Amino acid sequence: MINNDVLRRLRFILDLNDSTMIAIFSQADLDVTREQVSAWLKRDDDPDFVKCNDRQLATFLNGFINHQRGKKEGEQPEPEKTLSNNIILRKLKIAFDLKSDDMIEVLALADLRLSKHELSAFFRKPAHKHYRECKDQVLRNFLHGLQAQHRP
Repeated sequence: MINNDVLRRLRFILDLNDSTMIAIFSQADLDVTREQVSAWLKRDDDPDFVKCNDRQLATFLNGFINHQRGKKEGEQPEPEKTLSNNIILRKLKIAFDLKSDDMIEVLALADLRLSKHELSAFFRKPAHKHYRECKDQVLRNFLHGLQAQHRP
């Protein structure tokens, strides 16, 4: 999934304004301007659109975890240089403090049925024999389920 889509969907789901988004980035020790945030949130066909790279989205998600659950003491986690849908899903699970059953309910709101075993495969290490790559459709449905849950 395109990083900008994830950013746009999270903004809509939680009804975040520009100031809150800037504050979320600063929770992960990255200073961004209103213009940067605005450019990331524009539609892909807009001439002012700027692609949000993996490191920037990882920083936002780390800041989002801090925003939702409180900033932990000590050094902040380093944002990943490359993001996969699995990492995005894991960070959203942490930020919303979801257990497996909660995630299955969220996915069910988007009419996607997964078992606990299928879901846990997304959170395994890539070298594990039961690891499964999270496809765009699963992440998109998870975000859609969050939207149904938070903005009915």
